[in-house]
Amino acid sequence: MSAATCAPSPAHPSPQRYALRRWLVLLAGCAIQTTLGGVYAWSTFVPYLHREHGLSNGQSGLIFGVTFLTFTLTMVGAGWVLQRYGPRLTAAIAAVLFLSGYVLASFSGGSFAILFFGIAVVTGAGIGFGYVVPLTVCMKWFPERKGLISGVVVAGFGAGAILLSTIAEWALSNGVPILTLFMWLGLICGAIVFLAALVLSNPPDAGTRPAGQPQHLMRALWSWPFQVTVVGIFCGTFAGLLIIGNLTPLVMEAGLSEAQAAIGVAAFAVGNGLGRIVWGRLFDLITYRCIPLSLLLLGVASAPLLVVSDSMAIYVTVVAVAFFFGANFVLYASALSRHFGTDAFPRLYPLCFLAYGVAGLIAPGLGGFIADLTGSFFVPVVMCMVVLALGTIVTAVKISCFSPAVAGHQLANRLSGRLVPSTS
Repeated sequence: MSAATCAPSPAHPSPQRYALRRWLVLLAGCAIQTTLGGVYAWSTFVPYLHREHGLSNGQSGLIFGVTFLTFTLTMVGAGWVLQRYGPRLTAAIAAVLFLSGYVLASFSGGSFAILFFGIAVVTGAGIGFGYVVPLTVCMKWFPERKGLISGVVVAGFGAGAILLSTIAEWALSNGVPILTLFMWLGLICGAIVFLAALVLSNPPDAGTRPAGQPQHLMRALWSWPFQVTVVGIFCGTFAGLLIIGNLTPLVMEAGLSEAQAAIGVAAFAVGNGLGRIVWGRLFDLITYRCIPLSLLLLGVASAPLLVVSDSMAIYVTVVAVAFFFGANFVLYASALSRHFGTDAFPRLYPLCFLAYGVAGLIAPGLGGFIADLTGSFFVPVVMCMVVLALGTIVTAVKISCFSPAVAGHQLANRLSGRLVPSTS
């Protein structure tokens, strides 16, 4: 046999090239998630928007809230684009939208309407297009470690808030106008996402299998495995977002100062990022049983918020809550990918993720409203624990609807692109 015959073809690269390629894809995915995750640093901009352009806290909060809504809604369409046109174009669209929104905001002159449209609508759509791509592609390149890889990728989204808030606070405190910062933020972050998009590709053995017919999609949406993920992510993020959305007044009510509360927010970010990675690894080990376990432990971790007043005890509680809250951004993505296959994932996960968007719209405001009425966060925290208890019961009872005995890569191969697992 000739050397030419033995040489690997472009469609089937050597093991060394394959290994290098998938690590480059993972790094590019993490870069995209870290860049887009800066959306959670929005509170850093709020006092400067008020001071320089007169935006109220309500107006700034509305921009952030609608950004969050646009992000989750756009993911549904982004999943379709990803399946039809591939990861490179989908991520490039994310880069252009993200850049355009912030650049438009930088020319707003402080106009609330233009700021709202630029950031909440355009940039929010860019985040939605970008978020689903690294998750889908990286799990295809690492089918044997879907949980861990999804944890690493989405941990970057959490890390982005810490990174951007630090850089933005330094720039703004040194006299950089907020709108000028928006200009540079759009240009630099948009360029990072675009360059990372050029690296993304599906693995050569992924093929071009069909994404599934509409009737298969509807069957999947009405199946118990999908419903369990929706219930789980709603209950888990409802509690977590209620707490993080009111974390500063909540811990100050327990006796912390404003400066100590800021440390608590940073502690939450650290615990959240760590939790995403650890829960991803746990999913690889014990699969779907992580779902009710994470909800149960989040409820237990929330309980000390009702009684603790010592600053160190509060910090430990906040880190624990954040750690278990981070599970929500790994377990449900991993569960859907493992059960339905990576080809179905970009169509199903955005629909599941809408429950997170609904929780985000309801929970923080509801928690603050009840605290205003009662004069305490006791009732909102108890409400979180009740929601988590219900979620634990439902997911534990129906966890058998998944197929834990079937390894993720075996199931993905068996599906051959179909949205619903076969019964054979």
